[in-house]
Amino acid sequence: MKRLLAVALLLACIVVPLGAYVRLSDAGLGCPDWPGCYGHLSPHHAAADIHQAMTLRPDGPVSPAKAWKEMTHRYLAATLGLLVLLAAALAWYRRRQRLPATGLLALLLLQGLLGMWTVTLLLKPAVVTSHLLGGMSIVALLATWRFGGSQSVPLSPRLYWLLCALPLLVLGQVALGGWVSSNYAALACQGFPACNGSFVPPQMQFDGAFHWQRALGESADGTPLTLAQLTAIHWLHRLGALLLTLVLLAALQAGWRHAALRPRLLLLALALLLQLSLGAANVLLQLPLPLAVAHNIGAMLLLSSTLLLVSATRRQLQPARQRMAAPRLRHGKGRRTTWPA
Repeated sequence: MKRLLAVALLLACIVVPLGAYVRLSDAGLGCPDWPGCYGHLSPHHAAADIHQAMTLRPDGPVSPAKAWKEMTHRYLAATLGLLVLLAAALAWYRRRQRLPATGLLALLLLQGLLGMWTVTLLLKPAVVTSHLLGGMSIVALLATWRFGGSQSVPLSPRLYWLLCALPLLVLGQVALGGWVSSNYAALACQGFPACNGSFVPPQMQFDGAFHWQRALGESADGTPLTLAQLTAIHWLHRLGALLLTLVLLAALQAGWRHAALRPRLLLLALALLLQLSLGAANVLLQLPLPLAVAHNIGAMLLLSSTLLLVSATRRQLQPARQRMAAPRLRHGKGRRTTWPA
């Protein structure tokens, strides 16, 4: 089982960045139907249809190179689905870890539907962002299933719930990043750390920038997104990164006194540093494709490291008997008397 999970995790770590590369290289509609390419198994068999599409729209989203990028991603994603299905079947057969196996399989089925809707709904931002969240979650869950330890460190309730909130905060930040990318707002803020010369740009419009029902590149009323709306999207992603960084640093400081957690805390710190550096570099270097893909990998590592950290902890409970046996003191005539339980 461990080898199977390791292979599935390795493949997932390829599929998710490859999906980002396909989208960022404008190949997401290289095959505008699903699951095949113009109803065929491969772009090679759909060569006549691809040629016709290129004749009608020479600058359109369809070309042989883009079709192969898209279909390669689909082939690898389908292979990953088969590996997860096999792992889930083994878990049920051995009656071990059925809950994570079933949850991961359900998430993978939803991810397949989102992949289909990404194409058939023409890269709608809400679907693209959800597809990104699904891919990141699959990698993180596979990593936790494979490397999550059976032993857990007892923590105070306050620290435990703080650590449990980290994956949710990272997912929220990934969603904001996906919204930035799917709306092509990555360069709406020029400069770093300031945005267009100001830490709070006055030229921002949040109204219509986060409407989930709209199409790609359009506001709620069907008009193209304005620069003010794109700036608002990008700026909110930066604000989320700042807040997430502060919470992660607080968690690192609070958890460092637990020696058993330090390796995972160190992994989390490195992932945070990498992701912040990649985010700044993407803005300063005008979004080169390799760095944009690397930023997706950094988010994947950050989410996985938070889940691995949570999997190594548990909330410390005070047993009822221990509470009842606690000394109760009574004051009287200058002395303290201990009452037995």
